[in-house]
Amino acid sequence: RGQTLVQKLLARHVQEPKAVQVGDFVSLIPRHVMTHDNSYHVIHKFRSIGCTAPKTPSQLVFCLDHDIQNTSQANLDRYAAIQEFADHHGVDFYPAGRGIGHQVMVEELYAEPGSVCVASDSHSNMYGGVGCLGTPVVRTDAASIWGTGRTWWRVPPVAHVELRGALPPGCSGKDVIIGLCGFLNQDQVLNHAVEFGGDGVASLSVEDRLTIANMSTEWGALCGLFPIDEEVLSWWERRTALITKPRLGGHLLPSATRRAERGAEIVSQLRTSPVKADADALYAKRFVVDLGSLAPLVSGGNMLKAAEAAEDTDVAITKAWLVSCVNARASDIRLAAQELRGKKVAPGVEFYIAAASSEVQADAELAGDWQVLVDAGAIVLPPGCGACAGLGAGTIKDGEVGIASTNRNFKGRMGSRSGVVHLASPAVVAASAAAGRITKPSTAAEAPASSAAQAIWEVEAQAGQEEEPAPTAVRLAAGMPEEVEGAVLWCGADNISTDGIYHGKYMYEDLTPERMAAVTMENYDPHFRGLVDQAAGPILVSAANFGTGSSREQAAQCLKYAGIKCVIASSFSATFIRNALNNGLLVLECPGLSAVLRERYGGGTETDIATPSVVVDGRVEVSLREWKVTFTTAGKEESFAVTPLGPAAQELVVHGGLHQWIQANM
Repeated sequence: RGQTLVQKLLARHVQEPKAVQVGDFVSLIPRHVMTHDNSYHVIHKFRSIGCTAPKTPSQLVFCLDHDIQNTSQANLDRYAAIQEFADHHGVDFYPAGRGIGHQVMVEELYAEPGSVCVASDSHSNMYGGVGCLGTPVVRTDAASIWGTGRTWWRVPPVAHVELRGALPPGCSGKDVIIGLCGFLNQDQVLNHAVEFGGDGVASLSVEDRLTIANMSTEWGALCGLFPIDEEVLSWWERRTALITKPRLGGHLLPSATRRAERGAEIVSQLRTSPVKADADALYAKRFVVDLGSLAPLVSGGNMLKAAEAAEDTDVAITKAWLVSCVNARASDIRLAAQELRGKKVAPGVEFYIAAASSEVQADAELAGDWQVLVDAGAIVLPPGCGACAGLGAGTIKDGEVGIASTNRNFKGRMGSRSGVVHLASPAVVAASAAAGRITKPSTAAEAPASSAAQAIWEVEAQAGQEEEPAPTAVRLAAGMPEEVEGAVLWCGADNISTDGIYHGKYMYEDLTPERMAAVTMENYDPHFRGLVDQAAGPILVSAANFGTGSSREQAAQCLKYAGIKCVIASSFSATFIRNALNNGLLVLECPGLSAVLRERYGGGTETDIATPSVVVDGRVEVSLREWKVTFTTAGKEESFAVTPLGPAAQELVVHGGLHQWIQANM
């Protein structure tokens, strides 16, 4: 049967080249692995497992981008240590101010069309915009790749999105992905790979494709892959002529010539022998987007799973942001400038801008677009993540309402838990900054959200790509506990994010395990820590898509340090599962138990839940030998099936994590 593009790209990067099938565990050799500020912690993990030098230094890319406004001595020392490691081992290094790592990976021709690249950051999906399968790994994975050149991956089911037609005036790629997140909002592609196709792809610029691929993360996907067409190859070809030359905002490294030459070879090869999905490829799910029926959209306040037309929103704002890896490229800045030319930012509104890279800013300055924004009253921040990750200047304060071109608006992510952030395209953000309220761009036609919602729908997919059902009997690995039991701490919100579990403001602080335990879940529920103490080492039970969002490893570590014996949920983000297992934290899927607790104790979302956490009157006993959970309350027992963990996952739990597993098997 035919192969999807995801399968074909994976087959080119597995340790033993072969056709791969959905559900396969593969040993993956990524073309590149990018780490950012977290390189400092990956270096420590790398050394602690006994490694002394990267197996393939050219596989590594370092980009300092997250906490670049932090000029404390501690942060400067971390940055210096990262650069020293890079210089010593010949790793390509991009300093603070060069730009966001994902943008650099594309600009500098690391995320090659037809390849697989990973990054220790959840928005590595962005590389799919240039036909590169980009997917996140976590810090421990990155350290193992440095040492061995490879990592593990489970081939996910693949969904297909057919794009039809062309976007109307006032719309961009951001409206496509906000629509997918907001209208197809029932976890339809959770832990799937997503491929985009259809005649509408040709109408989208590479920049729009990068935006859509980037935020496929927020839709729940493990990657968002566009076809390798002439638009991509022409874009790549133009970049090969640029990266070896001194250029405004550029950062010329010795490897530039090699990358340019390889880039030219790749373009030639892909034009001669295209790599694309087979016509008879089977997909687990299929969706259609009628691009021409979309409208400029806005996500719900502090939530991604709702969208409405910008012209229907009319919410007053106090902050606006044109920043982040999803939407701060030259074309985005140009669209914002079209809205603000000859205008001023409204009184009482702070409008922050930060280019995706120094090269982007230089290009926008040369075009005159950057100065338009500055003249309108924009506040300039350096090229980097900054406020998007809740770091540095421009974060949201108590009671403020803002609109951002960023990719994530979880409660508290960009600052205060009581602030409200909506997401939109650069054009909507700029128009809203001038109006002082959320509004549509001047170029947009009238289009109610109801028609935009009708532009996106699911169609019946062919049978044949479903994963095999999990076996009911899986042997326990030696050393795996047969039973786990404890009190129940119910956290009833769907989509509890890693920002809720471990706030971004702590990401680059070197907290002790005790301090990490103390701040666990405080952004979700400030009372969580007290409830853990009350329950004395409970089992945490939650709802759907637990651990969604970023790939920060601390979200799993802090739960373990807090004394959580096990996490049970109806479903998890695959990246969180990876983090949990890599840190020896037992995680189990049990939809039945979650449904019962939701019915009895309530549920909701991070932004709308009456009681975020509650110690349940009852206890849970997990039988790993029988793969079932027994919940006992008031003398009554109820049992529910648990999805078994495979042997490889069990080994990680037994050893206490990937770090210890590597040491034991070196």
